[in-house]
Amino acid sequence: MSERATREETVDVVWSGSWVAKRLGVALEGDGELQELLGLALRRNPKRAHLLVSNVLGKHVPQRPSVVHGAGFELGERVRALLGAEEARRAVVLGYAETATGLGHAVADGLRDAPYLHSTRRPVAGVEQAGGFEEAHSHATSHLLLPEDRDLLASGGTGADASVLVLVDDEFSTGNTVLNTIRALHALHPRERYVIVALVDMRSAGDRDRLTAFAAEIGARVDLVTRSTGTVALPDGVLERGQALVAAQEAEQADRVEYLAKAGRGAAPAPVTRVDLDWPAGVPDGGRHGFTPAHRVSLEAALPAMADRIAAELGADAAVQDQDRRRRILVLGFEELMYAPLRLGTALEAVLAADAEIRYSTTTRSPVLAVDDPGYAIRTRLVFPAHDDPADGPGDRYAYNVAGAGFDAVVAVVDSTADTPELHAPDGLLARLAEHTGHVLLAVLPSYVPAAAAPTGVPGTPTPAPERQEPAVLPEPLRGPDFSSYAPQDVGWLLQDLSDTELEAPTEEREEAIQSGGAHYAESLPVEYQPSAEYQALFTAALETSAARIARAVGTVTETVLAERGPRPVLVSLARAGTPVGVLMRRWAQHRHGLDLPHYAISIVRGRGIDATALRWLVAHHDPADVVFVDGWTGKGAITRELASAIAEFEASGGPAGFDPEISVLADPGGCVRTYGTREDFLIPSACLNSTVSGLISRTVLRADLVGPDDFHGGKFYRELADSDVSGLFLDTIAARFDEVAGQVEAEAKELLAADRAPTWEGWAAVERISEEYGIHDVNLVKPGVGETTRVLLRRVPWKILARRGAGADLGHIRLLAEQRGVPVEEVDDLPYSCVGLIHPRFTRGATGADGKAVQGA
Repeated sequence: MSERATREETVDVVWSGSWVAKRLGVALEGDGELQELLGLALRRNPKRAHLLVSNVLGKHVPQRPSVVHGAGFELGERVRALLGAEEARRAVVLGYAETATGLGHAVADGLRDAPYLHSTRRPVAGVEQAGGFEEAHSHATSHLLLPEDRDLLASGGTGADASVLVLVDDEFSTGNTVLNTIRALHALHPRERYVIVALVDMRSAGDRDRLTAFAAEIGARVDLVTRSTGTVALPDGVLERGQALVAAQEAEQADRVEYLAKAGRGAAPAPVTRVDLDWPAGVPDGGRHGFTPAHRVSLEAALPAMADRIAAELGADAAVQDQDRRRRILVLGFEELMYAPLRLGTALEAVLAADAEIRYSTTTRSPVLAVDDPGYAIRTRLVFPAHDDPADGPGDRYAYNVAGAGFDAVVAVVDSTADTPELHAPDGLLARLAEHTGHVLLAVLPSYVPAAAAPTGVPGTPTPAPERQEPAVLPEPLRGPDFSSYAPQDVGWLLQDLSDTELEAPTEEREEAIQSGGAHYAESLPVEYQPSAEYQALFTAALETSAARIARAVGTVTETVLAERGPRPVLVSLARAGTPVGVLMRRWAQHRHGLDLPHYAISIVRGRGIDATALRWLVAHHDPADVVFVDGWTGKGAITRELASAIAEFEASGGPAGFDPEISVLADPGGCVRTYGTREDFLIPSACLNSTVSGLISRTVLRADLVGPDDFHGGKFYRELADSDVSGLFLDTIAARFDEVAGQVEAEAKELLAADRAPTWEGWAAVERISEEYGIHDVNLVKPGVGETTRVLLRRVPWKILARRGAGADLGHIRLLAEQRGVPVEEVDDLPYSCVGLIHPRFTRGATGADGKAVQGA
C-alpha cells in the first residue's frame, strides 16, 4: 500500500494525542507523518506513564487489515533493498511479543524468503528454550524464544554461516530491549550484521549514541529501518503527574470505562456462532515456533477459501438495518496471535470489498486508561479474564476501541489453547463482545505443537503435517520500475529477468532456424523494431481515432468477466500482447467499481505450453477458480487451444486443479472464445508496436540453458528504449474515454451476457482454406487479423499480405510496413478478417532479394 493511501486512512481531524498533551505537556516532535501514525494514552505503570498508540499496528486501534499488513510489508521491502536479494535470502526475522508479532511477520513477508520467529510469553511443554531476554519498560517482562528448529536463529535453518538477524518492534523508544536481545543472541550465535526495524524511531540523542557504541563493542554492523522518526518531549515530573491523572480518571469513571453501545440494540446479547476455517494442515498458527517460506506458500493458498467460509457465515446475519451504509466488521485477534487474524482480515477485505468495511485489532494484556474523547487514542475498553491459562496466573485482559465503534459483526480469532471455559464464561470475551455487536463469530485455529513436543495418542492434539514437496521458495513476481515501465500495482510479471542476456538474432536467421526445425521461436528474440517518425505518427493518429472504440471493448469484456467470474477475479494476462489489455481491464474495474484486482503476466509458448512454475505460484497465492486468463485478440485460435491443452497437462502431471482455461480477449475476430469485448477485426494500436507499447518488455523466452524446471520463463526489460516508450500514453489515452463510453458498455455487456457466445471457429476454417489455396500447407505460417499481420511484418519474414477489399484506414500501418519491407499487398474478397499475413513458406536466406527485404517466390 502506498504511503499516501496509508496517510489517508490514518489522518483524523483531531489528533488522538491532544488530550494527553494538553494535560501533561507531553509532545511528539518529528517528521510530518508522526502524529498521523501515533496517538497518546495513559496507563498505570510505574516505569512509563504514557503509551504511544499506533494507528497502523492493529493492536489498540481497529484499522483496515490491508493498511496494517502493508505497513510491515513495505518495511520488509526496504530491508530487502538494503540487504540485496542474495543477503535477504539468508536473513532471519525476529519479532517481539506481544505487540509486534504481526508486524514482524509482515516484515518477513516483505523480505519474501526469510523465515520468521517471534518471542513469546507462553511456555510450551516439551519445547526447549533457545534463548530469552527482558523488556525493561513493559508490564510483563520475560520473553522466551522457542524455535522448533534449533538452527533457525543461527542460520535460518539452512545450516550455512550465520545469517543477518532482522529484529522488529513497533517502536524503538530507548533501544534497551533490542540491545538486550542482540547481546544475548550474539553471545550464542555471533554474526556480522543486524537490522533493526520499527514503525517509529523515538530515541533520544543519547540513546542513538549508545547504539553506535554498542555496535562497535560487538564488532557488528547495525542498520536501522523505520517508517517515521521523532522524539517524545517529557516535562519534569511527568511520571508522577501521569499516575495521579490516571488515578483521578479511574475514580471519576468508577466502573464506566466503556461506552455502553448496546442501548441502541436492546438488551439481548448477539448470537455467538463457530466457523470451521479448515486451517491448512502443518501450517503453524503463528511464528512462536518458527514460520518458514514453505509455510507462507501453503497459507497464501488457503486464505481465500477460509475468507469465503467466514463471509458465508456472516451472510445475512451481518446485514445492517440502514441500507444506506456499508456494514462494519471487525476481525479481532488474540494477544500474540496477530498475524493469522490479520491475513484472514486482508482476505476478507477482498471477498467483501463491495459491501463491507473490514477492520482489524487484537486483544491485549496491557492495561490502559480509556477516555471517551476524540483527542485520546483509547476511547473505550472491554475487560475480561484471561482465557489461555497463562503461566503467570489469571488476570484481566482488554479489547480497546471495540465498544461503541458500531461494528455489525465481530470475528473473534483464537488458537485452540485459548478456547477454554473462560472464553465462553458469562464475563468472558465472547459475552463482552456480544453486548456490543449484532453477531459474534468464533474461529479457532489449531495451536501448533512442534513434532518433538507433540504427545502421541492424545485425541485432538494438532501435529505437523508433512511439507508439500515444492521448491523451498517460489520466485516472486517482477514489478516496475525495476522490471517494466508499468507502475508496480499495474502488473506483476511472473517472469525471470534476462535483460543482461544476449538473445536477439537477425530476423532472417531466426526464420530459417525456426522453419528448418533447428530452433524454437521462443529460444531467441527478434531485434526490436524501431519505428520511423512516419510510423510513430501513424500510431499516434490510430490511437486517437480508435481510443473510444477500444475503451468500449475494454469495458465490455471487463463487465462480462465481473458478471460471470466475480466478485474479485484475478487477472492473468498472456505476456506480452495480453498485458496492456489486462492493465486496462484492471483500471476499468477500479475506475467504475472501486475494485483493486490483482493482475499478473504469465508466459505461454506455442508448442511448449504454459509456465508451470507460474501456475504453481498462482495456486500458492490465489484460488485457481478466480484466475481469468487475458489476451489481446484471437487470430486463428492457436493460443486458445494451447492454453486448454497446457492446463490439462498441468493437472495430469499432479498440479492442482481448478484453473478455467478459457481466455478473455479484447477482440475475437476468429470466433474462438466466449468472453470478448468485440468480434470486429480492427486496429488495436498496441499491436502496432512491440515492447514500447508493452511496458518495454520483450516477448517471453524459454530455453533449457536459461530456464530451469522451477524457474519462471524469461523476458527482457529494454530500459534503453525509454525515450520511445508510449506504454503509459496508450493506457492513459484509452482510460480517459472510460466515462464517455460507460453507457454503451452497460448496454453491450447486458446484450452479450444474454446472447449465445459459443465459439464458431470461423477463423480457423478460413486459415485452413488460405493455407491450401496459396500452397503453404502449414497453418502456423498463416497469421490472420490486424494484430497478427502486424507481428508478421515486425518479427517474421513476410511473403505477402492479404487485405480485405475496402478495409480502409485500419490498414494504414500495415500498408506502410509492407512498403518498407517490399512485401506485396493483395486485395481479396470474402475474407473474414481485415487482413491476413503470410509468412514465407520454406524460407531460407537465399530466398530474399539482394536488399534483404523483398522476398522472392519460393
